[in-house]
Formats: sequence, structure tokens, C-alpha cells
Amino acid sequence: MKLHDTGVYLVNGVPQTSAPAGVTEADAKKGTIAYGILKAHNTGDSMQDLRMKFDSMTSHDITYVGIIQTARASGMTEFPLPYVMTNCHNSLCAVGGTINEDDHQFALSAAHKYGGIYVPPNMAVIHSYNREMMSGCGRMILGSDSHTRYGALGTMAVGEGGGELAKQLVGRTYDMSYPGVVAIYLTGKPAPGVGPHDVALALVAATYANGYVKNKVMEFVGPGVANLSADYRNGIDVMTTETTCWSSIWQTDDTTKEYFVQHGRPEAYKELKPADVAYYDGCIELDLSTVECMIALPMHPSYAYPIRELKANAKEILQAAQDQANRQLGGKVEMDLVGKICDDGRIYVDQGVVAGCSGGTYENICAVADIIKGKSCGNGEFKFSVYPDSMPTYLELVKNGAVADIVSAGGIFRECFCGPCFGAGDTPANGEFSIRHTTRNFPNREGSKPGEGQISAVALMDARSIAATAANGGYLTGASELTDVEYTVPDYHFEQGVYDKRVYNGWGHPEPDYALKFGPNIKDWPEQPALTDDLLVKIVSYITDPVTTTDELIPSGETSSFRSNPLRLAEFTLSRKDPAYVPNAKAVKALDEQRKAGELPAEVARVYDDLKKLGYAPDAANTNIGSAIFANKPGDGSAREQAASCQRVLGGAANFACEYATKRYRSNCINWGMLPFLVENPGALDNGDYVYLPGVRKALLEAADELDAVAVKPDGGLVKFTVKLGAMTDAERRILADGCLINYYKNN
Repeated sequence: MKLHDTGVYLVNGVPQTSAPAGVTEADAKKGTIAYGILKAHNTGDSMQDLRMKFDSMTSHDITYVGIIQTARASGMTEFPLPYVMTNCHNSLCAVGGTINEDDHQFALSAAHKYGGIYVPPNMAVIHSYNREMMSGCGRMILGSDSHTRYGALGTMAVGEGGGELAKQLVGRTYDMSYPGVVAIYLTGKPAPGVGPHDVALALVAATYANGYVKNKVMEFVGPGVANLSADYRNGIDVMTTETTCWSSIWQTDDTTKEYFVQHGRPEAYKELKPADVAYYDGCIELDLSTVECMIALPMHPSYAYPIRELKANAKEILQAAQDQANRQLGGKVEMDLVGKICDDGRIYVDQGVVAGCSGGTYENICAVADIIKGKSCGNGEFKFSVYPDSMPTYLELVKNGAVADIVSAGGIFRECFCGPCFGAGDTPANGEFSIRHTTRNFPNREGSKPGEGQISAVALMDARSIAATAANGGYLTGASELTDVEYTVPDYHFEQGVYDKRVYNGWGHPEPDYALKFGPNIKDWPEQPALTDDLLVKIVSYITDPVTTTDELIPSGETSSFRSNPLRLAEFTLSRKDPAYVPNAKAVKALDEQRKAGELPAEVARVYDDLKKLGYAPDAANTNIGSAIFANKPGDGSAREQAASCQRVLGGAANFACEYATKRYRSNCINWGMLPFLVENPGALDNGDYVYLPGVRKALLEAADELDAVAVKPDGGLVKFTVKLGAMTDAERRILADGCLINYYKNN
């Protein structure tokens, strides 16, 4: 794999570093596939400052309630574009009676009232339904899940926080500067046993840490594309999120065309390819024949190694991964990976899972059946489960015998469910090691609770190598090690009647008088205050990890039942990372309540006295008091807006960071009225400090490059420093000034 240090021109399909005679870089940039799609969806006057509207949207059942509640509060009367609501996250993790099913009934009633598309529980995982039924060449889809990726089907898809979807529902636009575009130039053909997850993990390992494609578009081109099936391309594409890219797109061909014909939508196909000359801001050349069977060790998809290399250096690599994981866990509990090395040097794993939008595809599961047919995954500790990505896939696997082959070998065949990807379902025992073909292996994504002494570990692998390991009784095995497997891939026949009989499609037919069905745990968003002239915040959590994931900001699995109740969900904020955060944030919120009631708390009065030493004269009536966190690089991972909204409903007013891991998390902070400050000198801050930001509202609205800030230490010490807010649109500045997106729409 080669990552170019400079921009690259693709000339008649061949990469070169210099421009052809008479061609300018500016003109050649218009030759990418991405440029054409973005131009078609841009409603603004400039291609440098995009104002986009999407063709359709999608959400699952841990995000759609909050999005619809936000849009309702902002004046929405019907869905202005097709909106798919799937139920693939809460369907198996009910906690507290009927809470989850209440969310599903709310979504069905909303589909009736506003004209939406409702996919019942266990019918399909979110991205598989959208691939099958909503994708199309040249289209754009916005989803409230970070793995909203349909680029392999010619569809630019973007995963964002709920606020961005709410904007589309009230007729506004998705605003951003034109992104960089990086060519992923594929050659060669994968070796037998090497699957899409292997290619994806190799790409993530090469790009995540160095930020090569961060917030850019990955455009897959080159002769190697033709050597990949549609399922294989989809499997690579869905993992582009883990590189931190913004979106993805692939050149299309007869394989893409056949996919749409197969799914009864031939009109959704058109050829997409770069112009004869196209300029890319970067280029990754990847010979697919060089990719090996891979494993991504805990606790990130980028910690990837060839399985061959891991087995040859098991003690060294597992020790390093174990040490890194334990540093990340902060001493709460110890992960033991080295203990999985057996006396004979083999590595034993306790569980294998193939699931979701990345693992549960038709060809992946057919390959699993080919590998494990006639074998046994053993009657010891090792467990093996397979989750198909949709009921049409499930039906075809029943018809062709794959389900029988897997079950006969001791595997468990389950329903369509995303749980193993986010920490619900197939939770391993304490100390176990699980290998999964899912999208993520972030901390506790398998359901661990370090605060209660429970820890298990997840590594990511391709379905083929997981099946090979299962056939070997749980001893780690790469599929390329097998020499006796014939991969059959029976023809796929899509049965749309499965959806026609169960999915409610109300697009274009809203029923305004239809009553929304609320459950007792579905609550409106609490009101949020507008930004005052000055601001005082207290740092109530100080996180020095290299990166903080959204699973650490708000955990996933066990909290799913409370996603529609902002205040109850907020009780889990940072619970795995900093259990003191919630009580500390509540204490600061109580100080602001006292201030609003006309009483100046003694703690705040002391801070104001210290500030007067520098000549400041804080006006308590016009200075909100809020909480804040510092983290080096927060927001890696999910599009879940709750990572920000939970901080906000607890009184959060700002984040301080050296950088933000993704655009998604920063956008979520903005849409919930939390100032996303950047600091160049994090040493100026510490946990327990108050930070005074005089004139913050004026500086925000006037787009000042820097803002003055003063840290007031618990001992009365004062440290002056500056912060930045980075590039923002005028609308984003108004949202922050108004206090949140809902307030912004009420005021405008």
C-alpha cells in the first residue's frame, strides 16, 4: 500500500503526479465522481461553501425519537424527503419493561403522521435496508448512524448527529466547506480466504492515526474494483468510517448494475467514473493481492496486524496490545490477552460473532457456511453466532442450505440485529476474548463494565477467518491457512415481498391527524438557555487520553432503553470514563439555578472576587454558569448526538480540546449549544478550574479569530490564555448564540 505525499492526477484511469499539458488543478478537481454528486446536491451559489439537501435520510431506534422531537419543536409538519426508520438496535436489549417497543410504536405513528418509512424490529439492520431499497447511483443519503456508507453502490452517504437530520426535516441545508477528495486506487485481486474486512482493516490501519483521509471523501477507482463483487465492495465501504473520512464513493460498472437489477430497481443504476483527467488531494495505491487475513486487536479498528504476523510474534504483540488497553482502561480493571496464548503457542479465543452491516452480508455468510460445513466448533468454551443483515438475506440463506450448515456445525443463527457491534447481545464472560466481524471494537463495545470489575476483549476479523477459527475449535486461524475450502457463492435471489408484507411506507402520504403514540419514557428535550454576553464554566472532567470515543462520552449497550428520555440517559454520561462527571456537572447546574433565582453562590462569588484582581467586573445576571470537559481529542466514532446532548442537559456549556476527532461530534456540540473550544496550551487548564470568557457572545457572532479566557484555580491563581472556535458558518454561530438548534428555529 502506497500513500502519496502530494496530490495526484488520474489521467485516463492511471495515476500520475503531474498535470497534463494545458490542464489546471482547479479544473481537474471537477473531474472526480465526488465533485459531480456534490454539485448536483448543492443549493448554494458556491462550490467552496456547500449548502446541501439529501435525497433521503435514515435513522435507527436509538436516534429517531430525538430527531423527530427536535424537528417537531422546530416546526416540522411532514417529512419533506423519504425518511427510513429501522429498529435494529433496541430490539433485543429491553431494560425496564416496554420502553424499547414504545419507541418502535412512536416511530410507526410518526411514519403515518409525517409520511415516513417504518422497518419493523428484526426485519433488517439499518444500512442493509438502505442498500437494498434506497441507494442509487448519484444519490446522497444522510443517516444518524456513523456507518451510513453506501459509496460502493454509487451513493454518497454521510453519518451525522441528529441535529443535522432535523435541519433537513425543516427544510434547511447541510452546510460545510468543500471537502478534500482522496483516490483509493485498487489493483489486483484478493487471495482466496481474504475477505472485505481484511481489506478494510488494512486501510484503516494505514490511515487512521495519520489522518490521511480525515473529513475527506474516499473515492475508490482503478482496475481492481472490477475484481470485487458488490457485497465485497459494500463490506469494505462500510468500514471507511473508521478512517475518519467524511464520505465515500466508488466507480460503478456492470457489477453495480446487476446489483440494482437483482433488487428490482434497474433505474437506480448509472455509470459513475472519473473524467479523463481528475485531480485528487491524495492517493492510496493498494494492490488487493497483497492483503493478508487481518486482526484488529483491542480497542480500536486501526490496531490491525496480519494474523500470520500475530501468530508468529504472539507474546510480543499481545503484550503490547494488553499494555495499551490497560493504560486506556485507567487501572479500573486489567485486561489479560497474553493469557490467551496456550502452552503450545497457539492463541485461543472464546467467542466468534459475525453480524450486522459489515459481517452479516449474504456472501460473507455463504463463505462461513462453506468453511464450517461438516465440521464442529466444539463443545468447550468457544461459542459461535451469526446474524444476517436482512430478512431477504436470511430467507435466501435458508433456501440454499447455509443456515443448516452453520447450525449443524454448532453455530447459533440469530435475527437481524446490530447488538454485537455496540454492546448488546452475545456479551462475553469476564476475561473472555471475542473475535467479531462487526464495525468496531472500542472499549466495552462487547458489553464490559470496568467499573464493576467486568472486562472482556474484542478483536475484529473477517467472517472467513472467524469461521476458520470456529472450525478449529477456537484456536486463532486465518482463512488463508485453509487449503480444502471451495467457496461456492450460490446465486442470490432478492425477495422484496418480505418487505412488502411488513414495512410500512407512508412516503408522500402523510396523515396529519394521525396521533403520535408516546410511551411514558419518551420525553421532550429540556429547554436550554441562550448564550449570555459573558460565560463562566467549570471544568468537571479532565481527560488526557490520546482520543476519547463517543462510547466513553455516553456508553451504548445498556443505555439504549433510555435514548428517548434525555434526563435519564444523561445519568450515564462519561460513566465508564469518569463516574464523578455526572454529580459534578449537576452541582454546577445547581449553581446556575441559584444565580437565576437571584442568589450568587459563595463559590461563584469567590471566583468573581479573584477575577476583579485582573480588572474584570463580572455581571452575574448576564453570565451563565455551565460545566465543561477537557479532552485531547474527543468524539472518535459514533454519530450519536447523545454524546453531546447528554452533557448539555446536565448544564454543559463548552468543550475544551486540542482537536475534535470527527466533524460529527463537533457538529453535535454546536447543534446542542456547546461551544467547541480549541486550546493550544492545555496545561493552562485542570480539573476543578473555572474558566471565565468575557465578551464571548460578541466574539462568537463577530467571528473573532481568538477569544480571551481566564482560568481561575481553586487556590485563587489566575492564568490568562486564548481559545479558538475554528471555522463555522453564520448559521452555526447563531445556533450557539441561541443556545441550541431548537432555540435557533424558534427564533428564526
